[in-house]
Amino acid sequence: MKRIFENNRKWVEQKLSEDKDYFRKLAQGQEPRYLFIGCSDSRVPANEITGTGPGEMFVHRNIANLVVHTDMNMLSVVQYAVEVLKVKVIIVCGHYGCGGVAAAAGNEQFGLIDNWLRNIKDVLRLHEAEILGIADEEARLRRLVELNVIEQVRNLSKTSVIQKAMQSDDPPKLYGLVYDLKEGYLKELQTG
Repeated sequence: MKRIFENNRKWVEQKLSEDKDYFRKLAQGQEPRYLFIGCSDSRVPANEITGTGPGEMFVHRNIANLVVHTDMNMLSVVQYAVEVLKVKVIIVCGHYGCGGVAAAAGNEQFGLIDNWLRNIKDVLRLHEAEILGIADEEARLRRLVELNVIEQVRNLSKTSVIQKAMQSDDPPKLYGLVYDLKEGYLKELQTG
């Protein structure tokens, strides 16, 4: 924890040297344009990979960037982002090399997390013919990551919050992205 506090102190000093009113402005409230639903993987920092700063992006993360209709935490984040913060763009972002996707694609048992990974196994079942048609294991997992994002955007579009928002004059736009850990770039997927 000593390292965490030291890094925090240095960060505060840096921000204040750039703008003496930085924290006063930050404390005035948030008006993010984006909601980012991403993986909890520590190598996928939402603000850094999108080049957004504090206050620009509302973030929800979970293992394998799932949009599960019984996940009250995720649904509450979506509702708050859409109805209160009035975000204009919702991004579901997966990443190549996702451990959750790889675990779901295998036959090993992991315990409690198997219940969560069941959602990815459903994606695998829905796209079984395509996935089984890919001989290379890395390519197969990369495609499963993409299909998982596509299905999660579809799940998001079916939530009551998004269905209600789509009736408005200015509904949020939904995007599916994949982050490539090896290259650093985001790739947009066709989700419609």
